[in-house]
Amino acid sequence: MVSSKVIKVGSRGSNLALYQTNHVIGRLRQIYPDREFEVVTVRTQGDINTESSLEGMGLGVFVNEIERLLLDGEIDMAVHSLKDLPTTLPDGLVLGAMLKREDPRDVLVNRWNSPLTQLPDGARIGTGSPRRRVLMNTLCPQATVLPIRGNVDTRLRKGQGEDYDGVVLAAAGLIRLGLTEHIAEYLSPQRFVPPPGQGVLAVEIRGDDYRMQDMLRIIEHTSTRLAVSAERAFLEKLGGGCQLPMGAYAREEGEILYLTIFLSSADGKKAFRAKIDGLTMDPLQLAADAYLAVVERGGGPLLEIEWSEVEP
Repeated sequence: MVSSKVIKVGSRGSNLALYQTNHVIGRLRQIYPDREFEVVTVRTQGDINTESSLEGMGLGVFVNEIERLLLDGEIDMAVHSLKDLPTTLPDGLVLGAMLKREDPRDVLVNRWNSPLTQLPDGARIGTGSPRRRVLMNTLCPQATVLPIRGNVDTRLRKGQGEDYDGVVLAAAGLIRLGLTEHIAEYLSPQRFVPPPGQGVLAVEIRGDDYRMQDMLRIIEHTSTRLAVSAERAFLEKLGGGCQLPMGAYAREEGEILYLTIFLSSADGKKAFRAKIDGLTMDPLQLAADAYLAVVERGGGPLLEIEWSEVEP
């Protein structure tokens, strides 16, 4: 049985983060109606520093402070967007549950409500992601891609303001916030490959907290974990701190898991794409096969030439 004490749940303080945290708590309250939950909001370095490029701020910029509270026992669990979590967790922490994945795609929002291919010349599209920047420059060369920072609400507002004509965002965030009316186009995950774990909520706990493990087991979505395990393992193969533009998206069809991968040099001049398949129940082998495909199908020079320019 789970302890009767109040369960403290760590979360960032943005509207989206709080929605996601309350969604997880809502699922748990349905199963454990006698349990009490308290949300503990935490300002991470990524929330405090809204001007610097995320590329230069290091790994875990949106989770480090929350993980410290978890390790210190000040909170019992933490709800994250999985794509914010480094592939290697701090010693003593584990992912107690991954919920069923929301839409993994990126979306385009713009003042003309136009799809990517019909954006006018010089359209100013904001993104803070190296991956999105390279994909925009490749698939929509007529647009001008500009850096942008802030939470979903801020970027959406900026994308409709004086300095931008639009923005690229994750579909999941707009769906969860009920803002899908702003979406001009859902971008294909095979062409506009999303980052590992996009659309997935993960609950992080202490590895020795068996009561929390038991509590979370019922909201675990096995198919989601298998798919994103392949995506995150591929990133780990590249080096968990890989700062090159990259994407990985796994999709299950019965016993087969299909993994689409994308990797590019920082300037986008050299890029590699592939689609690899393997057994759904062996996502780590699929990730290894995907890495081997990069090396053997022409992506090896990309890693060897560009890797020295990237901070590990």
